[in-house]
Amino acid sequence: MILIAFGGNLDSPEHGAPRDTLAAALAVLAARGVRVVAQSRWYRTAPVPADDQPWYVNLVAQVETDLPPVALLAVLQAIERDFGRVRGARNAARILDLDLIDYDGRTVRTPDLVLPHPRLSERAFVLMPLRDVAPDWRHPQSDLSVSALIAALPPGQAIEVDDVRAQD
Repeated sequence: MILIAFGGNLDSPEHGAPRDTLAAALAVLAARGVRVVAQSRWYRTAPVPADDQPWYVNLVAQVETDLPPVALLAVLQAIERDFGRVRGARNAARILDLDLIDYDGRTVRTPDLVLPHPRLSERAFVLMPLRDVAPDWRHPQSDLSVSALIAALPPGQAIEVDDVRAQD
């Protein structure tokens, strides 16, 4: 199972509000050889760590692709750049963030890619939507279920389901 986390909290000049930007990024994946097979509900989440930047919109998608992990990461980073993502300080506000969370349970450690994503276990904005698309998913290294990881989350991560429909 290949899982990608989507997030953003800044408007995009081309696509508009963060939810519209994430919807557009989902659509672009297919044109790049990545088929979305399942998508979580949409979530609104407070920044982590807490600060005064706008809340994020987040989701997780399960995808299928023939691309190997490093090539898929390159596609995700190209999409971020195409959407106007500028990498700055860690945890800074952003137009679009696409994180490769898991790739068929593989463990990868290179300078450019770490799988599973090294901080996914600490993030409600990844784990809650991940549970929507893969309720039986287990962490490839700890073998903990997604529900157990959610139960162990540190406090203070505000998250709510955003059931307002994205504009078509």
